Amino acid sequence: MPRSTPDHPMPVPGPDVPGGADTATSKSARTRGRLLDAAAKVLSRKGFAGTRLADIAEQAHVQAPAIYYYYPSREDLIEEVMYVGAAAMRTHLAAALDALPPTATPADRIAAAVEAHLRHELEISDYSTAIIRNANQLPEQVSRRALAEIAAYNDVWRVLVADLDAAGELRPDVDPAVGRMMVLGALNWAAEWWDPEGGPLDEVIRTAQSMVLHSLRP
Repeated sequence: MPRSTPDHPMPVPGPDVPGGADTATSKSARTRGRLLDAAAKVLSRKGFAGTRLADIAEQAHVQAPAIYYYYPSREDLIEEVMYVGAAAMRTHLAAALDALPPTATPADRIAAAVEAHLRHELEISDYSTAIIRNANQLPEQVSRRALAEIAAYNDVWRVLVADLDAAGELRPDVDPAVGRMMVLGALNWAAEWWDPEGGPLDEVIRTAQSMVLHSLRP
């Protein structure tokens, strides 16, 4: 299944008016989005050190010098990709949890979070893979905003595990913080080995949900 763009936290352009300012704004927003999508795809494959503006331009079908109209430097473009992607991951997780019924148990919420994480990482967005593979390789000024979003994402998981503990469903030999990071580390690693031709994503999700819940609960 083709991977789409994230839920870009970018201004939504107004209706196109032929020859008007809205048309230019809309075209500019589309080009920026295309550059971000291209940069995310290249970052996910080549990493921060190997990503060149020429590669991004080729992926986005624009001339490399045109990128400077939208972003002052390669680092500014990558910084935006990391922030947009991290924010989209958190938004996607929050939406998945908000969609659950009020009767959902802490285990139900963790199972939903596992599915949301894997779908966003493996099916929905190249941005997730770019973040997972590059977050720890970036200079501080490039990663600052993304890391704040990642910390907020981790906080959601912290609450999920705390709720499981408060319900008496967390194994007594599992440290909540360590358990949470082990789960997220395992889910993130799926980006390195999962091949859609090797089996359906639904099977990966079901297996991951079972393993996560069995590892956390008595």
